[in-house]
Amino acid sequence: QAQLVESGGGLVQPGGSLRLSCAASGFGLDYYVEAWFRQAPGKEREGVSFIMNSDGSTYYTDSVKGRFTISRDAAKNTLYLQMNSLKPEDTAVYYCATDRRLRYVSFDPSDYNIWGQGTQVTVSS
Repeated sequence: QAQLVESGGGLVQPGGSLRLSCAASGFGLDYYVEAWFRQAPGKEREGVSFIMNSDGSTYYTDSVKGRFTISRDAAKNTLYLQMNSLKPEDTAVYYCATDRRLRYVSFDPSDYNIWGQGTQVTVSS
């Protein structure tokens, strides 16, 4: 059974850093696009960062550009999100996602059919 498991969330002060991990099991994390989404209370789930395995291209939503970095380790079958200079508005549950049929970067969460359970990130002093 295909499964994604996130870890690495927690409470951090503004300006701090966290690294999220997303471990895949039951399948190789090598589908065309892998993604990080987040959902804050009362808000819709939004796309944060994406990586295309065909050429390693990466994409970020404007609010995290220059602060977040997406990467993957094929040998460990794991996706990462390095988050630096965290702000209170980054507080959310973070999810990793992928889809075996998707062939383009999509910011629409309904285009992804494999999701992790989420990890809470709270940025507060």
